[in-house]
Amino acid sequence: MLEVKQTDRSLLQRRNNLTTSLQAFLDGLAVVILILTLPLLFHGKLTSHYIILTLALLGSMSVIYDRMNIYRHHGTMTKKAFKLLKAWSSAFAFLLLLAFVTKYTETYSRAVVLLLFVLGYLAQVSLHFGFRLIQRHMVSQEANTKALIIGSGALANHLYDRINNNPWMPEEVVGAVSATDCDDTADHSSKSAMPVVGRLEDIKRMIRVYDIQTIYIAVSLDSSPMIQQIYFELLNENVNIHWAPNIFALNLINHSVKELAGIPILTLSETPLIGSHLLIKAIEDLVLALLILILASPIMLITAILIKVESPGPIFFRQERTGWDGKQFRIWKFRSMRLHTEKDGIVKQATRDDPRITRIGRFIRRTSIDELPQLFNVLAGQMSLVGPRPHALQHNLAYSKRIEAYLARHRIKPGITGLAQIRGFRGETKELKQMEKRVKYDLEYINNWSLWLDLSILLRTPFNLKNDNAY
Repeated sequence: MLEVKQTDRSLLQRRNNLTTSLQAFLDGLAVVILILTLPLLFHGKLTSHYIILTLALLGSMSVIYDRMNIYRHHGTMTKKAFKLLKAWSSAFAFLLLLAFVTKYTETYSRAVVLLLFVLGYLAQVSLHFGFRLIQRHMVSQEANTKALIIGSGALANHLYDRINNNPWMPEEVVGAVSATDCDDTADHSSKSAMPVVGRLEDIKRMIRVYDIQTIYIAVSLDSSPMIQQIYFELLNENVNIHWAPNIFALNLINHSVKELAGIPILTLSETPLIGSHLLIKAIEDLVLALLILILASPIMLITAILIKVESPGPIFFRQERTGWDGKQFRIWKFRSMRLHTEKDGIVKQATRDDPRITRIGRFIRRTSIDELPQLFNVLAGQMSLVGPRPHALQHNLAYSKRIEAYLARHRIKPGITGLAQIRGFRGETKELKQMEKRVKYDLEYINNWSLWLDLSILLRTPFNLKNDNAY
């Protein structure tokens, strides 16, 4: 076999470097012009503090905009505007935090700062909108190149839809070449019917007939050994060859693509709490948990007194639960039941009109006041304010045998509230389907974790406390 020396360049390439660099330059230029102009309009002079402000803001924008993929997002303009607002707000929030820590908040005019935030955002949205119109016009002038997909399953259909319905790609997929032995399950929910124009043995003829310039290999995971053969057969056809490994047939947990020593690494399962994400989550939990604990302390004190008065026994209920990465911890809750012994040691979920529940217990369970002591678990680092709810150990054992990827819920810290809870899956789960839905939303939370998602869930939680399954 002919061996060709590989280059040392990065495998993870960013496309359209010129256009993204130009867009980033225009955003930065707009911000610089505003910062240099507004102080002159309001105060008639520009101090060195505003020069420092300019550099700090540009620095935070470069990091945050890159992390949030601002210049690699090609959705609708509405989504782009909302994503830009989040990124701009994050950069500005970092700047305000920096000014607060360094005690420079009084140095800057509040009117200038407020106008900078509003006008800076409007200027960037306008630039992105105008830039998008120019890009769309340029793309429309390009002749579409022809592409062909090897495979006719779900992933192949997905690629066909995404490429042919993407106005930013000057490419058209004419159809698919079926490789029956290596196709995954067909996707009947596809937006458009992907034509199958031939079989794998006809591919060289199809390339000439349709003037194909690009090939996408989209076959099932168990057909990977065939890819080498397909690749070498097409190598002399002078076409671009792309491989789309069908990792989406798996239950992915916070998946990503990395590079290690020049080798592309497909991460199939990874906790989102790594690096700066872990620090952000920890700060969020510490600050908000302390604030909520201070505000809720009168309610917690009254609840403790009422529990002690109504029935004998401890004020708090503690139980072993599974936490982050499978580590066990003891959860804190206000006791809502009379003292009792579980039959045969089996933990039974609370049911409607459960005789074990006290009067005050019924109220605090419905209002979730019984969960407030878990703020101590949060401060101890065992839980988070937001995350999948930790279940009893016996429930984990039972459901893990019946629900795929059930234990993957533990790839992040368990929470007092979560995405499943604000979507109505709180309280008793009578049927297996209810628990499957809860697990689905827990995994969705892990795959999409962000500070913004946490804050959104926290803000929506008080409006989702009333639930017929919570008793």
